[in-house]
Amino acid sequence: MSEARTGRRFPLHLSATLRGAKTKARLEGQTSDLSAAGVFILADGDFEVGSSVEFDITLPAKAIGAKKDVAIRCQGRVVRTGSTGKKSSARKNGVACVIDNYEFVRK
Repeated sequence: MSEARTGRRFPLHLSATLRGAKTKARLEGQTSDLSAAGVFILADGDFEVGSSVEFDITLPAKAIGAKKDVAIRCQGRVVRTGSTGKKSSARKNGVACVIDNYEFVRK
C-alpha cells in the first residue's frame, strides 16, 4: 500500500470540533496527528470518504505563548475513516481530513 500523506506529521493532541458541511451537528474530539496538509481527529462519527467537513482546532494559549487560546476553523474533505491503528485497548475511531482552507477565528 502506498503512503498518501504529505508533509511532516506532528503527534499533537488538541481539542477539535468536527461537523459535516451540510449539518449543524457537532462532534467533539481530539487531534491525533496534525500536518500543514491534514489532520486525524479521534472522534466517533459517521462521515463518508470524499464528503466535505468543517472543523475547529484550538491551540492552547500556554503552548503558543499567547494570552488567549487561538481557534483555527478549517474546511476540508474526508480522505479516510477508521481506527487510529494503534494496538491498544483504548483504540478509538476517527476521521482523516485534508485541509483545503483555514482561517483564524476571533472570539
